[in-house]
Amino acid sequence: MIRLLLLGTAGCHLCEQAEAIIAQLPLDRVAIDIVDIAEVEHWQACYAIRIPVLYHPETAADLCWPFDLINVEHYIEALRHD
Repeated sequence: MIRLLLLGTAGCHLCEQAEAIIAQLPLDRVAIDIVDIAEVEHWQACYAIRIPVLYHPETAADLCWPFDLINVEHYIEALRHD
């Protein structure tokens, strides 16, 4: 199973849309932790104007908004083959 972070912040309507997209993924394919970048200075510096962002901590590969379910599925498949 691939572990990803969803970087966002509270009150972000785009982040809510990203969560809805991710909720469509089969639960056995990916584990996603939601990270509020307002709580981590490093994430703020890197991604403040690019959220929501899917981030793979093992490879530092990211998928920045805008994305849809097909983009997310391709991103996950690419991670599986790396």
